[in-house]
Amino acid sequence: MTRSGLLSLFDKYGILPTAQRIEIAIILLERPQHLSAEHIIDKLKAARSGVSKATVYNTLNLFSERGLVKEVMVDPVRKFYDSTTHPHHHFYNVDSGDLSDIPDEQVLFKDLPNLPDGTERESVEVLIKVRDRAE
Repeated sequence: MTRSGLLSLFDKYGILPTAQRIEIAIILLERPQHLSAEHIIDKLKAARSGVSKATVYNTLNLFSERGLVKEVMVDPVRKFYDSTTHPHHHFYNVDSGDLSDIPDEQVLFKDLPNLPDGTERESVEVLIKVRDRAE
């Protein structure tokens, strides 16, 4: 993604561009992918960046809150940041730690429960956990 494209995205989502936010976004938005904060920190270190761990976490929270990326919780202690924000679902391999997309149209629901009074559906997201076959 070009710098001008990134700045346009930041403007669209109401994110103030800082050098650190741009560095993080370049890594996260370079292609459709699922990265944890630790993945991003490792990539920043490999590039000899001075962005702190706290800045990475704060920036990812901001990106998620504003809708630039989608947060995917795969278990109580593991979170991924998904650069694809349109509706879709995921497979999570508990052995490898890989998260992969399932197109929205491949998951069909016959019926969904009635919503609580005074609410409306925001989204439905499916996380299918898989494990490598024992051979």
